[in-house]
Order: sequence, then C-alpha cells, then structure tokens
Amino acid sequence: MKNKAITSTNKWVLPIIIFSQFCCTSLWFAGNAIIDDLILTFNLGSQSLGYISVSVQFGFIVGTFVFAILTLSDRFSPSKVFFICAVLGAIFNLGMLYSNNSILTLIGFRFLTGFSLAGIYPVGMKITADHFEKGLGKSLSLLVGALVLGTAFPHLIKSVGFNFKWESVIRTTSILALTGGFLVFLFVPNGPYQKLASKFDVSKIVKVFKNPSFRSAAFGYFGHMWELYAFWTFVPILLLTHTELHNTELNISLFSFIVIASGTIACILGGFISNSYGTKKIAVLSLSISGLCCLLSPLFFLINSIPVFIGFLVIWGMVVIADSPLFSTMVAQNSDAQSKGTALTIVNCIGFAITIVSIQLLNSLIVDYTQFAFMILALGPIVGLLFLKKS
Repeated sequence: MKNKAITSTNKWVLPIIIFSQFCCTSLWFAGNAIIDDLILTFNLGSQSLGYISVSVQFGFIVGTFVFAILTLSDRFSPSKVFFICAVLGAIFNLGMLYSNNSILTLIGFRFLTGFSLAGIYPVGMKITADHFEKGLGKSLSLLVGALVLGTAFPHLIKSVGFNFKWESVIRTTSILALTGGFLVFLFVPNGPYQKLASKFDVSKIVKVFKNPSFRSAAFGYFGHMWELYAFWTFVPILLLTHTELHNTELNISLFSFIVIASGTIACILGGFISNSYGTKKIAVLSLSISGLCCLLSPLFFLINSIPVFIGFLVIWGMVVIADSPLFSTMVAQNSDAQSKGTALTIVNCIGFAITIVSIQLLNSLIVDYTQFAFMILALGPIVGLLFLKKS
C-alpha cells in the first residue's frame, strides 16, 4: 500500500515542482524587464541599470553561501524552506513599489529577492532529488528547462511590444511566487529518498569536495557557468554586432528569445538521451560543443547570412545549457543523502560567483574586441573538460 501511495504522489510531484519553480524564479527577471521604468519613475542615473541587475545575482550568491553553511535544506523540510523563501521573495519583490525608493533601497530589495531565491532554485533541485532517485537527470532537465524559458521570456515581451505597466509586472510576479510556494507546501511532501541530517555540520561544505567524482562534476559545472550567463547576457550584442557588420535588420529581442529559449528544448532532450547513453557522456558532449562554439564565433561573424548566423546561435544556445541539469544530477548522485541539499547549494553559490567574473571580463573585452571577445568563454569548457577527464 505504501508503494502505491508513493507512485501516485510521484505522478503529480514533478509537474508541481516544475510549475512552482517557473513561478518563483520569475522574481529573478522581474527587475530586468522593467529597468527602464524604474529609472524614469525614481529619477535614477543610467549607471543604476548595472547595479540593480547584478544585485539579484549577488543576493543569490550570498544566500546560497549562508544556506550551505547552515545546511538548512539538509536539516529541515525542503518543501517548507521553499515555501518560506517564496513568501519572502514575493514580499521583497513588492518592495519595488515603495513610492520613496532610491537607488540604494532598490538595490537592497533586489539583493534580498536574490537571497530568497537561494531557498528556491537549489532547494527545488533538492526536492526533486528526494523524490526521483532513478531518472533524476530527466527530472532535473525538465526543471532547468522551465528556468531557461523564464530567462528568455522578458525578451519575448519586449519583442512584441506589450505595454504592461511596470507595477503590474511586479504584482504579477509576486503573486506567481506565492502561488508556487503554496503549491509546493501543500502538495509536495518530503520525498521517499530524503534523509534529514540530525545536526548542524558546517564542515559539509568542505567534506563534499573530498569525493573525486563529486569534485569532477562540480568543476565541470563551474566551467559551464563561466560560459552560460555571459553568453545569455550578451546574446543581443552578438545579434546586433552581426547586423551592423553586414548592414542588415533584425528583431533583436525576438531572436534573443529564440536563441535563449532553444535551451529549454535542449535540456529536455539531454535529460531523455542521458537515460540511454549516460549522464556524464552527454554532459561532456554538450560542454565540448559549446566550447567549440566559443572558439568558432569569430568565423561566423564574417558570414554574411542571417539564417546561418541564427542557426549557429541556436545550436550554441542549446548546448550551452543542456549540460546544466546533468551536472546537477552528477553532483546530487555523488553526495550522501544527508548532504545533497548543501552540496547543490554550495556548487550553485560558487558557480554563480564565477558568472560575475566572466560577465565583467567579457564586458570589458567586447568594447575593443567585439568579434573575438567571445573566445574567452571557451576557458570555462576547457577547464571543465579537464576535470571531467580525471574521473
């Protein structure tokens, strides 16, 4: 009878987690979608754009570090942690509606929103790992696929010219976050493979790296993250540069959406294929092709063909993210049951910290070396592949 109950629950658990993850991570990109409105409404300087955008990223990094040190998702019910962070994230997101906001208060609210997301994205993966021991790669691929679609969505809104009031965007994303949090709290119980840690153990964030297989997967993920967010950030620049070089016109926002959103399909395909050919093999293949795309990017800038260039970017957009859920799968599978949450969280923390460095480096190089700047992103896949080869 117990097994039947678990099977019945599992049919609904994954769709609920995926939908809830999409709802809650909409908080991540809410600020980016309305950044121009915030600047106008609160009389901010143009330099504030970068500060507000990156504050969520810093909040997430600090949050994941704190969560990892306190081993929260390994000591308490991850569904409850997810719910509490979704509620807090929704509240902090609503802070942008405060009529007397300044650049400092806006940065503070976005930072706290990012901090709250530390209890949503990696904890969502922990919940999934607790429910799906077999086929974990496929399950996490669906989960990350939902996040990719959320990342691309603001570009689609901008491309079709929807004239939403910025206050409505904030209220809608907060309502979505609350909905996602309540769905997980009410309908996603503790997983059958969950094993809560009995005590606080800060040494876990170091101990997990002593496992060679875990270390290999983690550094593969770090190499992947060096490339991923820098690529996503500058997709519009890639498209704009090609149109300027060849004097052509293009709906930059629409094709930015297409390039980034193609990663959703890649995540799903990668998850299913990994069941047959192995998680590591598909992750290595994806990382290798994305690294090759970095190195070949200068050549494709020279080709005076929009279809060829878009096709190249779509392939790059697919392989740059297809390995992400597979690395998370390898991290979870090479962690003991009482350390999965901490392992996923600390790896996310380091990975997102790396994105800050690669984005800033590419941002400085792109001014003078636009066509060749993206080759620097190949460093991530190369280092990742070297560590994966060791295991």
